[in-house]
Amino acid sequence: MTTDFLHCFVLDGRGGRETLDAAGLAAWQPEHGILWLHIDVNNEASRHWLTHDSGLPGTIADALLADETRPRSHISEDGGLVVLRGVNTNPGDDPEDMVSVRIWIETNRIISSSRRRLLSLQDVQGTFDGGKGPVSPGSFLAALIGLLANRIGDFVDTIEDRIGDIEDDGSSDDAVATRQSITGLRRQLAAVRRFIAPQRDALDRLYRQPGALFTDSEANELREEADRFTRYLEDIDLARERVVVLQEELLARVAQEQNTRMYVLSVVAAIFLPLTFVTGLLGMNVGGLPGLEYRHGFAVSIVIMVASAAVLLAFFRWKKWL
Repeated sequence: MTTDFLHCFVLDGRGGRETLDAAGLAAWQPEHGILWLHIDVNNEASRHWLTHDSGLPGTIADALLADETRPRSHISEDGGLVVLRGVNTNPGDDPEDMVSVRIWIETNRIISSSRRRLLSLQDVQGTFDGGKGPVSPGSFLAALIGLLANRIGDFVDTIEDRIGDIEDDGSSDDAVATRQSITGLRRQLAAVRRFIAPQRDALDRLYRQPGALFTDSEANELREEADRFTRYLEDIDLARERVVVLQEELLARVAQEQNTRMYVLSVVAAIFLPLTFVTGLLGMNVGGLPGLEYRHGFAVSIVIMVASAAVLLAFFRWKKWL
């Protein structure tokens, strides 16, 4: 296989494929079978081939090489352009940092491109080893979309499990860690939804557009995958609502704890208010203070302060403030 491309295969129409090298690619003709060529956009040789040797219109080549892409689909007489996103399941990467894949399909040729490794594409390649690979451009697209949907479904299930764990651990005293977890979940959900929503719309337009690229069964598969994305989008929206509720409950719990602490401090301050008044009054260094010459004056002062505190406590209990 030529080093300019990540995958270069000819589909045999029976679920298998034949690997082509540079010479085989140059000699390929449509009657040899359906060509699948996957390029690394970061590879300069691949970029040059796509721009100068692929025979694609300039607008299509630019779309396959674009730096920033959003999910979309467009079917024309010459072929179909589909831009999709998949959750990033590469080790050490964040799932919400979704990987883009661009696909141009014709009746006898498939050209795909990406900047980063997408495991779903490797899964498609793996299906050929068992003789169960795609046999047409339409089945290739349906298989890839299905694998992307599987990983998005796994991501949604993981998010829901994490939300459930936080809900079950509602009595956790580590408010800081809980708040950080909730913030991380909201960030992930927002980032994934940003691409899932237009991807659902792109798939919905894809199977509705007339053309000769898809058979009836392939169009039905695409419709089913579009429905899956719709369900996942609804699950993501529900998860976002659950996270918002969790965040509101956390803020309410923190506010309640603060109010309780302030209430206790207020009660303590109210109880010591008369005691502070008595001690302050009797502590003035002026003549004429009562009890200076009375040997039981200290005891009487203690009794007065204790009685004042007891009366105040009784008043709080009567008002049901305690």
